[in-house]
Amino acid sequence: MDFTFSEEQQAAVEAAQAVFGPVAPDGVPSPSLTSGAVAEDFDRALWAKAADADLLSLLIGPEHGGAGLDAIALCLVLRESAKVLARIPLLEHSAAATVVQACGGDQLRQEILPRAARGELVLTVASAGHTGHDPAELAVTARKEAGAGPDTWVLDGVQTAVPWAFGTDLILVPAHTGEGEAVLAVLPGPSTDVPGLTFAEQISTTGERQAELRLDGVRVEGPHLIEDDTAWSRLHNLLATGTCALALGLGEGVLKMTSDYAGKREQFGHPIATFQAVAVQAADRYIDLRAMEATLWQAAWRISSNASGPLPVAGDVAVAKTWASDGVRRVVQTAQHLHGGFGADTDYPLHRYHAWAKHLELSLGPAAAHEEALGDLLAAHPLG
Repeated sequence: MDFTFSEEQQAAVEAAQAVFGPVAPDGVPSPSLTSGAVAEDFDRALWAKAADADLLSLLIGPEHGGAGLDAIALCLVLRESAKVLARIPLLEHSAAATVVQACGGDQLRQEILPRAARGELVLTVASAGHTGHDPAELAVTARKEAGAGPDTWVLDGVQTAVPWAFGTDLILVPAHTGEGEAVLAVLPGPSTDVPGLTFAEQISTTGERQAELRLDGVRVEGPHLIEDDTAWSRLHNLLATGTCALALGLGEGVLKMTSDYAGKREQFGHPIATFQAVAVQAADRYIDLRAMEATLWQAAWRISSNASGPLPVAGDVAVAKTWASDGVRRVVQTAQHLHGGFGADTDYPLHRYHAWAKHLELSLGPAAAHEEALGDLLAAHPLG
């Protein structure tokens, strides 16, 4: 078996390193010192650089101006972005475009994909549901209303914590039909006035602006509603796997920061890195990162290859997200401990990584939620 990345995937990593390498993690006010949002918008300058490097079109097909790569390439790029806490909706944008390409109609693909590939349209996804703990597809209902036209759908409900919503142009909103089917509605962002659609500001753990979407009789025309019954599961799996890639990159950045500090900080005339208690804790976190990496690539490979397995792809995603949620929390907690009081200094970037780690740990469900999902899958697909 060949476990090396392809030349195209490695080229994507090199492009990502060139774009994200110069980024300063403390480029906006600290969330610990700001009562509101740390910034009104995401990093537009960085977004433009990512577009110029073709990082926004990795998964979009060549016929729409993209590279036609796979989920593994996206995760490699996301890992690099998280090392510097890049403030752009790269995951949500890429995942939304992928599902539009795979499941949307011709009109929707032509309307969205070429401009999304160039970064002219910014996409995001409402994936947290009503409370952040319930399935997102159950938070909004979709129905065909008598007299509204055969291709007109009416949406009602609430989606909370929509990432980057105030800076995006289109939002993919999952909804259920009441018949056990999930659909995806493509709705405009807050810059467009849509009857029945309202946005309320929410602030995430990272200090970024999010939005609560309230839908009260919002009408969606047929071309802007994706009825493919695999669309939401495909989108959810990619979002969860991408979140694991972000957690891995963040954890690797934090462990390097901790290693550099422990190699310079001296006590009793010796670097603290030479103390057994410090070395053992750092080694444990290294093991966490390697487990996070192995389970991430397994999930990304299943998504990319459509390979069969003893469980559906959601099982591999659940394993990866369980490791990512628990692992990234342990990495930042150990880093704070080994840095001592210096780690809590708001002039030092570690506290920002801690806030982002907590956000990633809980995004799309904490470890316990994915352990429960894995248990359900094992019950439905007994092994052996």
